[in-house]
Amino acid sequence: MSLDNNNNATELPSPYLLFVGDVVEPGFAKTAFGLRDWAADKCIGEYACDPAAVRTGLPQLSPADAAARGAKAMVIAVANRGGVIPPHWRPALIEALAAGLDLIAGMHSRLTDVPGLAQAAQDHGRRLFDVRTPPAGLPIATGRKRSGKRLLTVGTDCALGKKYTALALADAFAARGVAVDFRASGQTGIMIAGGGIPMDSIVSDFEAGAAESLSPDAAPDHWDVIEGQGSLLHPAYAAVSLGLLHGSQPDVFVVCHEPGRAHLLGVPDYGVPTVEEIVDLTIALGRRTNPAIRCAGFAYNTAALDADAAAALMARDAERLGLPVADPIRRGAAFDQLVASCLGVP
Repeated sequence: MSLDNNNNATELPSPYLLFVGDVVEPGFAKTAFGLRDWAADKCIGEYACDPAAVRTGLPQLSPADAAARGAKAMVIAVANRGGVIPPHWRPALIEALAAGLDLIAGMHSRLTDVPGLAQAAQDHGRRLFDVRTPPAGLPIATGRKRSGKRLLTVGTDCALGKKYTALALADAFAARGVAVDFRASGQTGIMIAGGGIPMDSIVSDFEAGAAESLSPDAAPDHWDVIEGQGSLLHPAYAAVSLGLLHGSQPDVFVVCHEPGRAHLLGVPDYGVPTVEEIVDLTIALGRRTNPAIRCAGFAYNTAALDADAAAALMARDAERLGLPVADPIRRGAAFDQLVASCLGVP
């Protein structure tokens, strides 16, 4: 069973048990952290098949314990390289089915393709949900300028806050009385929002067209805040970033960055580009479909810094860059300035 762009969140059985497998790199567990932080009411606990796996801070539960506490499904809450479901996870997945939980995945690998899993689901009367399935009939992009306003989050790397920034900005817009929709472009965002298009599962020729479909014509004062993917300078994932940029035609973009990150995720031979490089490249490429594109500021992931060090760094960089720099999780006055810059208001 697949979740398409027209499904809503109630169709995914919850609450969830979050399966983190044996992933030790926090960047590859972004689905777990995203659901914990933005859908906490749906998360009962976590389950790992390796004691060294990443932890979310949720209660560590077996599938049987989670089911006893009311869980309805186990979510494969990681996004490893290639989106694969390795064979050694199979026993844990079958354990969850046997405990009475449905399975939800946002991987490139399909649950139904895991040997024996479909049969186990049938035997136990459970369901398999694959979220990372694009809707049928996606068009090739036209490049036509659409009505409404759009904001896209872009990044110096993967897994450093593009989704969090988009969600935080959408919430802030709504709090100001602005008509706004968060547009999910990845599996975690889709699980949070209940709809969207998994951009990294689209055939390349239809990538920009999918982005056009994700943010259709809207009222002149309506904003679509679009979750970014990858990075324009990542050697593996730049293609999805460019298709999303061209198709979303953003009026405004916000550059997401993690200070102190030295190497691109998954490719340690490549250093992280500067925020200035991403601004210049995004404007140069984004002008192709929206000549009026502008950078509104920067969203920093300062989780590794204490509050004083984070504030000092962001203040210095805001002065140097001439635009607001804020951490969307810490919020505060700097974030208010970023929101105002996005909206183009004093």
